[in-house]
Amino acid sequence: MKTRFTQLLGIETPIVCGGMMRVGTAGLAAAASNAGALGVMTALTQPTPEGLTAEIEKCRSLTDKPFAVNLTVGVVATAVNYDDYVDAIIDSGVKIVETAGRSPEPFMERFKANGIKVIHKCVAVRHALKAERIGVDVVSIDGFECAGHPGEQDVGGLVLFPAATQALKIPVLASGGIADGRGLVAALALGCEGINMGSRFMVTQEAPIHEGIKQKIVEMDENQTRLIFRTYKNTARVYRNGIADKVAEIEAAGGEFSEVHHLVSGANQEKAWSTGDIEAGMVTVGMCGGLINDIPTCEELVRNIVGEAEKIINDRFARIVAG
Repeated sequence: MKTRFTQLLGIETPIVCGGMMRVGTAGLAAAASNAGALGVMTALTQPTPEGLTAEIEKCRSLTDKPFAVNLTVGVVATAVNYDDYVDAIIDSGVKIVETAGRSPEPFMERFKANGIKVIHKCVAVRHALKAERIGVDVVSIDGFECAGHPGEQDVGGLVLFPAATQALKIPVLASGGIADGRGLVAALALGCEGINMGSRFMVTQEAPIHEGIKQKIVEMDENQTRLIFRTYKNTARVYRNGIADKVAEIEAAGGEFSEVHHLVSGANQEKAWSTGDIEAGMVTVGMCGGLINDIPTCEELVRNIVGEAEKIINDRFARIVAG
C-alpha cells in the first residue's frame, strides 16, 4: 500500500507503531519495522541520553528497516535536558523523529540540518497548522478516542481527521480509535496518508508489558476507559480501574494534583505493567481496546490489517460501487 507517507519514509505499509513511554523499546520498534510498519522507540523510556544511544544501537542490530525515535517534550514531572537527548538522536544517525507534547520548534533547525524527517503528534488542527509552518514533514493527529492525552477539545476522529487533511498540505496520519483494517480504510477515505497506533501495538507478543495487562485489554470493551486530569487541563485517557475512579473522585471534590500524584506515580504504573495487576496503577489505553481481541506478533498484526483493508477496498467497496 503506497501513500505519500510510505514514499516519504521508504516504508512498506502506511502503519506506525507510535512512541509509547516505557513500551517503546528497541525490541518492539524493530519488530514493527520488520513487519513493514514504522517502529518507534521512545527516547525518555531510557533514563539517560547514553542509555538512548545504546538502545538505538540495539534496535539497529535487530532491523535493517527504517525506524524512528519519539521525543516527547514537557510532559514529565522531572527535569529533562532535551538538548542532550537530541544530540544522542542526531549522533546515532537516526533519520526519523516523532515529536509530541510541546512544539518541536526549538529543535527543528538541528533536525533539518541533519536530514531528519519529523513527524509531530498533536490534538488540534491549529496545532497541526503551526507544525506545518515550522517545517515538520508529517502530522499525526490524535482524535478524542486516543490513549494518553487527547487534549481538551473532545473532537473525534471522524471529524478531526478530514478537518486536518483539508487544512494541511503535508501528509497527515490518523491516530486514536484505530486497531484494524477497517480503521486504516476509514483513515484513507478521510484523506489521511496512514495510521498511527499505540494501544493495538501494546497488545502484541513483542510489547514489553505483562501478559496479564494485555489480556485485560483483550477482555475490555469500548466503555472501559476513563478521562482523568481534566480539571488540571491535562486530560488523560486510561483504563477504568480503581485508581482512575479514585482520581476522578478527588478531582470532583476539587482536589489538587498533589492529592492524586501518589496514585498515578511512575512507580505504581511500573508495578501494573510489570506484574500484570491492572489495579496497581494508572494504565494508559484507548477506546479501541474494545476492538482488540487477540495478542498477535507484530508481523501477524500488520499482515492482518493490510489484508483486511485490501479486502474491504477490493471486495466490499467494489460491490457497493457496482450496485
